Amino acid sequence: MASGQQSVPRQRPEVEAVCFDLDGTMFNTEHLFFEAGDTVLQKFERRMTREVMDVIIGRRPMESFTRLVEYLAIDVDPAHLLEISREAHHELIREKLAPMPGVVELLEALSKRGIPCAVTTSSPRDYAQSLVEQAGLMSHFQFFLTSADVTQGKPHPEIYLKAASTFGVRPEQMAVFEDSAAGTRAAVLARARTIAVPHEFTASHDFTGAELRVETLTDRQVYELLAV
Repeated sequence: MASGQQSVPRQRPEVEAVCFDLDGTMFNTEHLFFEAGDTVLQKFERRMTREVMDVIIGRRPMESFTRLVEYLAIDVDPAHLLEISREAHHELIREKLAPMPGVVELLEALSKRGIPCAVTTSSPRDYAQSLVEQAGLMSHFQFFLTSADVTQGKPHPEIYLKAASTFGVRPEQMAVFEDSAAGTRAAVLARARTIAVPHEFTASHDFTGAELRVETLTDRQVYELLAV
């Protein structure tokens, strides 16, 4: 570069597709899981805490519960603990499921702009689809990628690399909304445009590499980044 010339900041590509993590990002299911988990853990003389949530959040179910059993030193099969926790969780979902602030409005804005969206979650497909159906939001999503669609879960970038390929865009042209350190790391490693939306259980997580961190999806910065 010639003396006296200033470098021009490289402009990031326009967003052509958007991925939404499910639990804690789209719905209040992490809060419901905390409530259900505490009820279940009391049967084993343990309690759910934010530290326990940090151990398991953002990962595939069996990975989470294997880590949980080890962390709390509970003498129980992780698969059994997962099953009874799911039952308690699903009961609360039927009663108390709610979208996180701004989700519905943002999906409607993206739909009006013709920007395709996907759900990218570490949860099982039937669970993910049932939540989206219960909320009446299925029409907003082009496809779902779940724990069954990858060999390596978050924080590995596989799910977001696969999402970009499915959309037919480069990862740099895809925005990702995540609420946890594991999910954010996966999106950052995939080189997606990553927006962290932490809640009370993930506010202390490491969101290094995220292009933007906001309290809710109502933040105008989200709309500006997506140009909607």
